Amino acid sequence: MKCPVIDISNKKVGDIDLDETVFGAPSRPDILSRMVNWQLAKRQAGTHKTKQRAEIKGSTAKPFNQKGTGRARQGDKKAPHMRGGGVAFGPVVRSHALSMPRKVRQLALRTALSAKQADGKLIVLSEAKAKSGKTSELAKKVKKLGWDSVLIIDGTEVDQNFGLAARNIKGIDVLPQQGANVYDILRRDTLVLTKDAVEKLVERLK
Repeated sequence: MKCPVIDISNKKVGDIDLDETVFGAPSRPDILSRMVNWQLAKRQAGTHKTKQRAEIKGSTAKPFNQKGTGRARQGDKKAPHMRGGGVAFGPVVRSHALSMPRKVRQLALRTALSAKQADGKLIVLSEAKAKSGKTSELAKKVKKLGWDSVLIIDGTEVDQNFGLAARNIKGIDVLPQQGANVYDILRRDTLVLTKDAVEKLVERLK
C-alpha cells in the first residue's frame, strides 16, 4: 500500500510502499489486550514484602500457661493474631511476568501498526533530525503539524539533537525501532515512523 512521506515541515517529499503483512494485518483486539497486560505485568517490580510468623524476632515461649488462666491457649507472641506478630498470607517477593510466545508478541506489534494505518493515524517522516537540541524550535514545528499526542519511532538510533529537543515537549515520545512496542503505540493518538524505521520494522516482523 502507498503512503505519502513528509518532512518535519509538513511538506510531501515522496511516497513509500508499506508491506501488507506488517501494516495490513486484520484487527485483533484480543491480541492487543493480551499484549498490553503482558507488558504491564512484566514491568511490575514485585518487591512488596511483609514479615511472616517465622521471620519475626522474639521468644518462642508461651505467653502464659496453657490451663488455669481462663484465657484462650496461645503458642507464642509471633502468631498473626497477636499484636506485633507476623502477617498471615501477606505479599512476598515474586515476579508478576506472564508467559507470551514470541510469535504472538510479533503478531500483536503487527496488529498495532496495522490499526494505526487503518485509522489514518500513521505518518511516515523522511527523517527525524534537528540542527540543534532546542525544544522551542521543534515545538513550533510540532504545533504546526498538530501533533498533540504522538509516538515517533526512528531507526537504529535516535538523533541526539532531536531526542534532546523532543524530551521536554508534552505528549511526545521518541523511541528507536528496537523499542517499538504495543503499549506505547496504543497510548498515543498518532504514530510517526521514519523511513528507516519502516524498513527496520519490516525486516523485524515480516
